[in-house]
Amino acid sequence: MTDKMYYLYHIPGKKIGVTTNLEERVEHQQGYDKSEYQVIMSTSDIDLVSEREISLQKALGYRVDRKLYKDLYKPINQITINNMRINVTEMTTTFPCPVSKLKGQLMDKIGMQWETDSGPVGITSKSIEWIMDNVKVSQYTQDRCYVYNKAFARWFDNHDVYGSKNFNWNSNTLDNAKQMNDQYNGKCRTGALSPAGLREDKCPDCDCMSQFDLIREWASERGLYDKGDPKTQALKLVEEVGETCRAILKQDEPEIVDGIGDCVVVLTNLAHLCDTSIEECTRNAYNEIKNRKGRMDNGTFKKN
Repeated sequence: MTDKMYYLYHIPGKKIGVTTNLEERVEHQQGYDKSEYQVIMSTSDIDLVSEREISLQKALGYRVDRKLYKDLYKPINQITINNMRINVTEMTTTFPCPVSKLKGQLMDKIGMQWETDSGPVGITSKSIEWIMDNVKVSQYTQDRCYVYNKAFARWFDNHDVYGSKNFNWNSNTLDNAKQMNDQYNGKCRTGALSPAGLREDKCPDCDCMSQFDLIREWASERGLYDKGDPKTQALKLVEEVGETCRAILKQDEPEIVDGIGDCVVVLTNLAHLCDTSIEECTRNAYNEIKNRKGRMDNGTFKKN
C-alpha cells in the first residue's frame, strides 16, 4: 500500500498550508493557478509536515493554525464545543439554534476551532461578525442555521484572526519564501511585511492592526453595515471626491489629507457592503496594472 503524500504549499502574500490534493484544495477550492503557488515540501510524514507548516506560518507572519494539521486530519461529522453540538458536512457548518440566539452562543465559544473540507475555521470576535452577516436559516426548521464552509474558510484564509509573531528560523526554504513574500508585499516602517493594501492581516513585527480592519470595526459598531446601502455609500464617495478636488484647487494641504482619508474610509465601507473587501479590490487592481507599460502625457499616465 502506497503511503499518503502530504504537500506543504505556499501562496505568496496569503498563506502556508498542507493538503493531500493540491489540485482540489488549492486550485479548485481556493481558485489559484499552478503559477500562483509553490510546493515547499512533499512527504509521507504527517508529523514532520505538520510541524513545518506551523513554523513557516509563524516565520512569515501568516495566520497560525491553532492545531497541528495531524490533529485536524480525521473524519468529522458532529463536533461538541462547550456543550454546543456543531454539525459539519462537506458543504456547511450547522448550528443548533435560531439565528436570534446564535451570536450569544458563539460569544461563549470564542477560541474554538474545527476543520472543514475547505480548511480550518474557528470562533473569534471577528469571525462571529462574519458568521452573523452570512448565516442562513435551515429550510427544515427555524431552530437551526448554517454557513457555507467554503466561504467561511476563504474568509479565514484572508484574515489574521488569531494574530501571529515572527521568529527566526534558519532555512533556505524560509529564505526563498520570504523573498517571494517581499516581491508580493510592501514594507511597513518597521521593516515587517505589511498590508500595503494587499493583505488583511497584522504586521508580524510591529503587531499593528490593519487600518482597514479599524475602519470596518468603527463602521460595524455604528450599524453602518446593518443599515447601510451601497448606493448611499457610492453617493457619499462622490461627495468626498468633490471635497478633495476643491481642497487640491485651493492647495489646502490639511484638507487634502482629510479628503483623501475620507475617500478611503468610504471605499472600505462600500466594498464591505458589496460583499467584498478593500484589500481584494486593491489586489485585483494592482494585478492588472503591475505589468502595464505606458508614458506620462501632460501629467497623466497613459497606457500603451
